[in-house]
Amino acid sequence: MCYHYTVTSTPKDFSVRFDANIIDEYDAIYHSDGFAHNDMPVITADDPKGIQAYSWGLIPHWVKTEAEAQQIRNRTLNARSETVFSLPSFKLYIPKKRCLILANGFFEWMHVGKEKYPHFIYRKDKQPFAFAGIYSHWKNPETDRVHRTYSMITTDANNLMAKIHNTAKRMPVVLRPDQERRWLEQDLLKEEIKDLMLPLEDGILEAHPVSKLITSRKESSNQPRVMEPFHYDGLEDVLS
Repeated sequence: MCYHYTVTSTPKDFSVRFDANIIDEYDAIYHSDGFAHNDMPVITADDPKGIQAYSWGLIPHWVKTEAEAQQIRNRTLNARSETVFSLPSFKLYIPKKRCLILANGFFEWMHVGKEKYPHFIYRKDKQPFAFAGIYSHWKNPETDRVHRTYSMITTDANNLMAKIHNTAKRMPVVLRPDQERRWLEQDLLKEEIKDLMLPLEDGILEAHPVSKLITSRKESSNQPRVMEPFHYDGLEDVLS
């Protein structure tokens, strides 16, 4: 599963890259931990020309209380492609409420023996990209506030991600640029949506180990250093 990613492109760069207007401004986030439920830039099917802030962790519209909403969103950071059409939390949103989750890279852990080594994964050309997501609008009955939330869709790992995420062997659905606008089309058939939720082809992504700053409880991980290459003895040949 994927619970950690980064957004470092400027609003202007994202606007140009995705041909969309910035509706909600945002600051760079070098490490977004899903369980912090940060507001992150997305493009929705309802407004495909706008970049808006949505909170990570989908709250289905049928949730009745704020306490229930806080509990369920910790379980809806990711939606598996294999079950997104059947699980109650997701099945009402995948047909037409799909979104692009804008990003520059993501983090995953490799298990070697009893140790876990964090890695940063990104496009080889260093360009921003989009994860496939779904979204919901939930109105808090206690405050009348509308919460705009999303989930990231995951799928089987490609060869690179199978080496890194070598226990679960999963990866987020990373869309190719030519797939992004199609993902937002609201008239897609179920099989057409499924065809877009496949592992990204090999050769597009690359990765390197990063320090354990990402899991530090003493120092903020929301800084550029969290993405920098870090050397661990014995890992040099794993990704080759």
